[in-house]
Amino acid sequence: MPKLPIYLRRLIALATLGVCAVAGGPAVAEDVARIQDIPAEACKQCHEEIYHQWKGSMHAKSSALKDPIHGAFYKKVMGDPKTEGVRGPQIPVKKDKYPVCLKCHAPVAAMDKKTKLDANPAYASGVSCVTCHSFTKYKGVDGPKGKPQYGIDAYEIDKDSLHGPSGISYTVERVPEGAKWPTPVHHPQPMQGNRAELFKSNDVCMGCHDKRKNFHGTPLCLTGAEYAKGETFINCQACHMSIVTVPKLKDDKVVPGEFVTIADHSTAGGHDGKMITRGLAMSMDTQQVGSVVKAKLTVRNRLPHSYPTGAPFRNFFIRVAAYDEQGNELWKNYKTHPIKDDPKSAFWYSIGDVEKRKPTSPPFATGVLSDTRLAPNETRELEYEIPMTEDVAIIRAEALYDLLLPPIKKNMKGKLPDELLKPKLAASAEVRL
Repeated sequence: MPKLPIYLRRLIALATLGVCAVAGGPAVAEDVARIQDIPAEACKQCHEEIYHQWKGSMHAKSSALKDPIHGAFYKKVMGDPKTEGVRGPQIPVKKDKYPVCLKCHAPVAAMDKKTKLDANPAYASGVSCVTCHSFTKYKGVDGPKGKPQYGIDAYEIDKDSLHGPSGISYTVERVPEGAKWPTPVHHPQPMQGNRAELFKSNDVCMGCHDKRKNFHGTPLCLTGAEYAKGETFINCQACHMSIVTVPKLKDDKVVPGEFVTIADHSTAGGHDGKMITRGLAMSMDTQQVGSVVKAKLTVRNRLPHSYPTGAPFRNFFIRVAAYDEQGNELWKNYKTHPIKDDPKSAFWYSIGDVEKRKPTSPPFATGVLSDTRLAPNETRELEYEIPMTEDVAIIRAEALYDLLLPPIKKNMKGKLPDELLKPKLAASAEVRL
């Protein structure tokens, strides 16, 4: 494979000087043979605001070395992410297959068919700047003869040039200061700006976020299929990469009085407390009938995909409670969890052993048992009867979003940060009597 031009290798050498200590060894720019090995820190030189957004995103933390939830599942199902040659010894079928999860969670490692994620900083960087900006065409997740092609395999990849949606012509040559069109814009790496059709469409996301089946053919992640069912024309970027104006940064410091307008590369999703509140609307009406208060709760999914979506263990549940004037709880719609005590108030995707009608972990699921999540744009009404006493002053409903299902949370206690095990408030409604 041909090496990158000397000017590019020198740029990478400068950019990686501060990275080598984190990566665990010296950065050798002369060994960089393709654009995918360029670290995100190189992009920071000109795109500092975007870099900091990405650095805090789940894209940057997508590998099993940085995402605690994915890391826990990877170690249990596949093996050690710091070991080469992992082939998923605990998966019941096709034990000799390369771990398909790496094709989305560590795409550069998947390109190299490697599993030791600390062997190359580009492996541990997850979905980095260059991962997406080297895409040239979306091929779909259904390959020839129906064989699935997920993540990095769903795209045609350029190993020599970056790509973007700007519509601008770029050159690696220096241009005169203040030069105007038709002079091309300088970019330190080879760059083409003619990919708006890809980068401004859902296609740039669907390689990882369309659909994913396990070895039994059971659907695990279905966001793309859910979106298609919603029959909407809004793209993923409208919510997950909206245009924002942020303070300009220079050397990690805010430049007073200066701002830049960019696409938000935080790519917020289910891990973001603010993002999960955007999709759910909830209202409540109450009526006292004899010795009970009848509460009608209206819950609406405002999103073009299911709520929640993504990993099959994401869920939300509704807590309805009665309080006195001091905020003391007098009644609640469940004792342990709605999945057990009040199923209508639990919204989740249940997969497992279809013969035994028993939930299992995703790799072992032979089919879908039930799906009570809110469909795209769905409105659902729930009714509750609350015992009315003279002390009842407030009826409050809360929608609480969880990254993991209760049995998984129980098993992961002490193994994951507490913050990942706590439900987040997604919506609320209350009536004062």
